[in-house]
Amino acid sequence: MNIYTQQAHQYLFNTYTRYPITLIKGKGAFVWDEENKKYLDFVSGIGCTPLGHAHPLVTQAIMEQTHKLLHTSNLYYSPPSIELAAFLVTHGGLDKVFFCNSGAEAVETAIKLARKYQWRQGHKEKNIILTANRSFHGRTLGALTATAKPTIHEGFGPLPSGFRYSDWNDSDAFCAAIDEQTAAVLLEPIQGEGGIHVPPAGLLAAVRKKCDALGVLLIFDEIQCGVGRTGDLFAYLTVGVTPDIITLAKGIANGLPLGAVCAREQVANAMQPGDHGSTFGGNPVACNAALANLTVIQENYLPQVKKLSTYLLQQLTGLQKAYPEQIKAIRGAGLMLGIEVAQQPQQILQHCLQAGLLINVTADRVLRILPPYIITSADIDFAIETIRSAFNMTKLTITEQS
Repeated sequence: MNIYTQQAHQYLFNTYTRYPITLIKGKGAFVWDEENKKYLDFVSGIGCTPLGHAHPLVTQAIMEQTHKLLHTSNLYYSPPSIELAAFLVTHGGLDKVFFCNSGAEAVETAIKLARKYQWRQGHKEKNIILTANRSFHGRTLGALTATAKPTIHEGFGPLPSGFRYSDWNDSDAFCAAIDEQTAAVLLEPIQGEGGIHVPPAGLLAAVRKKCDALGVLLIFDEIQCGVGRTGDLFAYLTVGVTPDIITLAKGIANGLPLGAVCAREQVANAMQPGDHGSTFGGNPVACNAALANLTVIQENYLPQVKKLSTYLLQQLTGLQKAYPEQIKAIRGAGLMLGIEVAQQPQQILQHCLQAGLLINVTADRVLRILPPYIITSADIDFAIETIRSAFNMTKLTITEQS
């Protein structure tokens, strides 16, 4: 246990299960720990650094803005936030943008916006937010309640009312759950924390149709699957269904805290001065970093994501064929993939860590792969061979135990 670990145990809340390394620096797709050991970062800070670490253009944008102005509050106009909003709208971000600081804040904003919109339309009875089983939308109280996962609700009651859940694997049942009391349907185009699940074919289009028929808003939570991770700047462009509201965060500013809510103009207009706000929302440094980050992604990396994701999926599919008893499923899209394993994954994770590969686990037994877009095919080969050796090691251990 090094000095950082000791101080962390002494001074920090015990809210995270951390890996036994302390990261000191990063460059590109790699990070180094306190002993100067090098790791290939295949989880990108849970999808937050799509251009890797210390990208020169993002770093330049940060430094330039820190020398100008760190903070103004939203009492005044700020060029970086206006320019970033214009970029998002121009490249598919609907009509209007609100900035906050995190994904959970973005979800809270979307929930408030949906209810306020219905209220201003004269539909006070429309106040239910419908979400899907296995979803994850954040850890603030409203976002927590929107998350259809009872285990993370425990101990935080009473939870806010006005939320309902349904299983999206049954398209008919899910659509039937949308009724005259529904204000909005909140869905992840790809479920992240729930285990990297893509929706059944036709579900999102059917939900869009039902929402239109009943005057219900459709919200896409793109906090993990957006910002280019599917090969398009917005995941809704990949799935081919347009929502009324989009939530963004994680990779938007390549590691700096920033969240955004994009909405159709008619919906956005439901919010008027005094209805909502965020003191640090639209921070000029974060927005300038995000503008540089998104510009580089849009101009240089979307085709790269599609090309590399095809190669990565092929390699993972080959792994599954080689280890059918250990790999139950390969799921996901773009550079957001999951390997569902049959056994507890601790040994696999430990082996990868020792070999210099960072991945993580979600939904108990799903190895989550969220690499930065700057990886190479050689990086993928290293990751695959490392995971392969982990399966060989765990298979041998299981055989010896039996």
